[in-house]
Amino acid sequence: MRSDKNCLNSTFLFLLGWVIAAGFVMPSIVSAEPFVKGAKLCEECHEEEFKVWEKTKHFKSFRTVHREPKDASKPSPKKILKAVGGQKRMKRNETCYLCHYTLEKKDAGAKPQAKSGTSCESCHGASSDWLPLHDNYGGKDVKREAEAADHKTKRITDSTAAGLIWPTMKYEVAENCMTCHGLANPNLKADDLAKMLGAGHPINPDFELVKYSQGSVRHRHYPPNMKVNAEMTSKQQAEFYAIGQAAALVSATGVMSKSSEAKYIEAQKKRVENAKAALSGVPEAAELLASPSRENALKFSAAIAGKDLTGAVGSKLPAKGDYK
Repeated sequence: MRSDKNCLNSTFLFLLGWVIAAGFVMPSIVSAEPFVKGAKLCEECHEEEFKVWEKTKHFKSFRTVHREPKDASKPSPKKILKAVGGQKRMKRNETCYLCHYTLEKKDAGAKPQAKSGTSCESCHGASSDWLPLHDNYGGKDVKREAEAADHKTKRITDSTAAGLIWPTMKYEVAENCMTCHGLANPNLKADDLAKMLGAGHPINPDFELVKYSQGSVRHRHYPPNMKVNAEMTSKQQAEFYAIGQAAALVSATGVMSKSSEAKYIEAQKKRVENAKAALSGVPEAAELLASPSRENALKFSAAIAGKDLTGAVGSKLPAKGDYK
């Protein structure tokens, strides 16, 4: 005769099988949403990139963005915070931390906490799912330089599928920048948006990817010399410029109706105008300009990959002295 414990185990397994077969999902076996693990884990392998980040406004803003400016003509964080919720700290305001902070978790069940400003995963995707794949070169003791070619191919594919945005994914990187720099975060509520702008929150419709990515935030450390922060060639800049304009066009078009706030609509229209003017001389952009969608933007990015667009957009590139 089976013990009471065995009976209970059998009953549980039977019920679990019935629940799964019926199409229900038990809470304990639901895959958790990807979460941010923090820049310190990235530093373990990307030391040079981390050093660059520590010198940027993205990093420093963690301790400065909430401070009231001495110049009264500049936006007041206190006034903006009060307009969108009134919490005492920006780090705890769900509107503010969408862009200004990185919310980290030690594990899926932990409470997220603002541990830094805009950081690695803000641009490259929450790492909980992709980090174990990205870090595995074929076994515990296998170094990156000894990784087999087929394993590298699979590692890149699997990491991408798990949410990693690689630097080679230029449109996706640009798209992420526009989320905050275009005030286009999908989680940003229309009411809060109007309140933010009404309280003086800035919006920069002239944000341009090369100008803002190749200055203080540039972190292009590649083999064979990982300590050199490589600068883009004119050809690379022209391609990145065009991709940035494509991302701005899609972003602005997509959020145009997000709010009825006049300042917001005006800024988004300016972003659209800037992008269309920038891409008007690029033949590959015709379909995107006619129908600004993410699908068409990705097609455009693929179409211009490796091409020399300096003739079409070279005169529009920012001067090195204007880099931010």
